[in-house]
Amino acid sequence: MGTTQLETVPEPKYWHLKTVLTDALDSEFAVGEILPNERELAARFGVARATLRQALEQLELEGRLQRRRGVGTTVAPPRVGVAVGDAEHSWPGAGADSWQPVDSVMAAPPAAVARLLGTAADAAVHTVRRTRGNHGQPVAAELLYVPADSVPSLTAIGTLTGAGRARAVLRELQRLDLEGQDRSVELGSARADDAKQLDRLPGSPVLLVTTRYYAGGRTVALAVATYRADTCKLTFGDSGMQLLAG
Repeated sequence: MGTTQLETVPEPKYWHLKTVLTDALDSEFAVGEILPNERELAARFGVARATLRQALEQLELEGRLQRRRGVGTTVAPPRVGVAVGDAEHSWPGAGADSWQPVDSVMAAPPAAVARLLGTAADAAVHTVRRTRGNHGQPVAAELLYVPADSVPSLTAIGTLTGAGRARAVLRELQRLDLEGQDRSVELGSARADDAKQLDRLPGSPVLLVTTRYYAGGRTVALAVATYRADTCKLTFGDSGMQLLAG
């Protein structure tokens, strides 16, 4: 067979530069060390700043670099994972749940969420915000959507605020008999509010984990968790796919 068109395409400059930068990170820089600014790096490696940015963005996506507000670009620590997709099916907030409740409000969810929940587009649902950290660093932010008819016995919640209100919704949800859940993972970009919670820049690469909870033959709650893509990885083993957050 003849040579395909793809085989004749030269390696992009930024990709070669990424390899060179990776070697430099391994040999010259320590974890947490701040890299020189773009002008200095571009001059050192003899490339245009646009090419350098592409290489840096790729290294950030791979978890080798971190961009932090007010600090700059630093060398990322190794990924030390904790399982997200464990085999135990339980309600949010139950058992050894490592998420921390922040607050809860009544608000209309995004249209895509409303469709999955089977609620009217303008119907307000309990929206519980939670966060997750690892080794003192934020790694994920979650929005848990719970329709009012999933927790009909929830009363006097109007007197609660903040984390107390969120915990009340979680406790009431756990009164239902969980029949099962399913989970999907996709790559996305950090929204402004999630980026702020995760100490990232808006638009940074993230992993979006959507979990649907079933009871009474229907979807009674839906969680959308945003994980930092630079500190998370997918692994495959005998127990199936797991999402690890560093």
